[in-house]
Amino acid sequence: MIENSDRANDIALVPGSIASHVSCLLVKLGQVSFRLQEAALAPLNLRVRHFSVLQALADRGPSVQLELGRYLRIDPATMAAVLDDLGRVDAVSRERAPEDRRRYIVTLTPEGQGLLSRAVAAIEAVDATFRAALQHQPESDPLKGLRILAADPALAAAFDATGK
Repeated sequence: MIENSDRANDIALVPGSIASHVSCLLVKLGQVSFRLQEAALAPLNLRVRHFSVLQALADRGPSVQLELGRYLRIDPATMAAVLDDLGRVDAVSRERAPEDRRRYIVTLTPEGQGLLSRAVAAIEAVDATFRAALQHQPESDPLKGLRILAADPALAAAFDATGK
């Protein structure tokens, strides 16, 4: 006969004694969060990197492309590709810096602000999934909170439903 704890362990995102390690919990929950965010942003034709760039521009204002990449820890080639994607949908503009023509200044456009608003709503829906798993739990023990998230059946189901 299967015990209830065995059933719970079968659906846990981080099963067994692996869940006694904070780093293991963080890795798996990061993967879960990333996949859920990617799925939530997909209908907007965005990825997490696109969202990060839009949000950083909203937070910081116009930025030098290289400095924006450093701030977000995105390598220059990937940053250029992300900005190309966002430029194709008029979400950002890139113009040469007047004081140094080798640099680009990246600016969030009004279209980008609208896209960001829709993306924030999608990300907040993912956040709500995580919050729901923790709503009745004390926040005093971070490891306990991570274990609760890793064992939450709704979070596991949402992750599994992405089909990746």
